[in-house]
Amino acid sequence: MDLTRLRYFVAVVESGSFSRAAAALHLSQPALSRQVGLLEEELGQRLLVRHGRGALANEAGQALLAHARGIFELADRAQADMHERQSSPRGRVTVGLPPRVAQVLAADLIERFRREYPEVTLTVVEALSIRLREWMVAGTLDMAILFDPPPSPQLQDETLAREALLLFGPKPLPARVKLADVAALPLVMPSGPNALRQLLESSMRPRGLALDIVAEVDSVLTVLSLVARGVAHTVLPISAMALWNYAQPLHHAAIVGPAIRNRLALVIPTARPATRPARLVAELLRTLARKHYAPNAS
Repeated sequence: MDLTRLRYFVAVVESGSFSRAAAALHLSQPALSRQVGLLEEELGQRLLVRHGRGALANEAGQALLAHARGIFELADRAQADMHERQSSPRGRVTVGLPPRVAQVLAADLIERFRREYPEVTLTVVEALSIRLREWMVAGTLDMAILFDPPPSPQLQDETLAREALLLFGPKPLPARVKLADVAALPLVMPSGPNALRQLLESSMRPRGLALDIVAEVDSVLTVLSLVARGVAHTVLPISAMALWNYAQPLHHAAIVGPAIRNRLALVIPTARPATRPARLVAELLRTLARKHYAPNAS
């Protein structure tokens, strides 16, 4: 199908007149009428009802008009995409990261993105997963990495990694401990609601177990410092081992009966347009998550 003739046809329908359409297209009226006639011949049916004051689309013409608008929208989108790819991306992208993820990924993310796309402003916001989720629903963030996000029609999520939860303690531990053994230990854990704590409690609740919380601390670094001082044990994903920065050895044990794994997910608001800078940031986050968390994934 000749797209130029299709555009001429749309111009006639939208203006309601061959004469007005011809003037807008800078064509003679006979030339425009001939092009629309050739389109009707190509399709084997009349598309317009001509009358004394102009022309109207008949049933077939209305159907073609809907198709034509879709075709032109796709063509315009393709042209804009090709133009965007030709130029250096510009704009601003705001990413939310939980503090534990920010300590692992943020520096790499900012350094690499700044080097490759210097005209994009990247903003990293650190907060707990529950807060980041609220801000995404409110439209404040373009995307975020969250721990165990609950399903939501307003958000789409993509699993980046799954990590085993480990018991960390100030003294030597066996290689494996049961969930019931964890419940018997004094623990320092984040305050609720917290994705890690909710995951652990949801595994204990059906077994009639409960956590023995002696302190609630949201900062992972502070939690680890309390473990180093011998105050209590804690439960964290395996990647937290990289944050241990104390002279004494870190003691840890795999949790079994059952094993528990969290989910690290890239979350994007469904209603937010996926700009090219945002797509580039999302792809870099996937790459960095594979680099830092894939060895821990199961």
